[in-house]
Amino acid sequence: MKVIPHPPPVAPLVARAGTPLKETLPTSVEEIYEDNFDFVWRNARRLGVPASSADDVVQDVFIVVQRRLRDFRGGSVRAWILGILVRVVSDHRRAHRRKTGRWVPLEAEKMVDPRNPDELAERAERAQLLERLLHQLDENKRVLLVLADLEQWTLQEIADYFGSNINTIYSRLRAARRDFERAYLRAVGKPGDKP
Repeated sequence: MKVIPHPPPVAPLVARAGTPLKETLPTSVEEIYEDNFDFVWRNARRLGVPASSADDVVQDVFIVVQRRLRDFRGGSVRAWILGILVRVVSDHRRAHRRKTGRWVPLEAEKMVDPRNPDELAERAERAQLLERLLHQLDENKRVLLVLADLEQWTLQEIADYFGSNINTIYSRLRAARRDFERAYLRAVGKPGDKP
């Protein structure tokens, strides 16, 4: 992979909650790839990319990262990569819908653990339910919930990513959680309902 030179850092990078702050920009695409592969793959799946397509989406993300690295001007590398990921996932979905005319849900992961097959089946069902519920939300709410509740980003990091103030993000997050809860209740029934 060809390394693309980039400008000197403009501002220190903001790290995800719980990770140390990096004071310099990554020196290569390889460093970005090593530091962010798991983040990109995990969030591609959370944003609705089937496992069979996740590797292709991740590859597309890092191709864009390599092509656009010289345009990076500082700030959070993860937020920058997430923006690329959201666009790549959106393009992937659009292309898939154009070809097939439908959305494909997460397939049940093939988890092999002979110790407790019932627990594994329940875990797979919960993962599929989560994916279906997230898919019912609009893209901004889905990304917001993934960042806040699954990736554990701070409100400030999310505000920086969306280019909004913290109060706006808090309000949007509350609305996204409300919509998610409503979708959950529709899917599994209201509390107190008999199955």
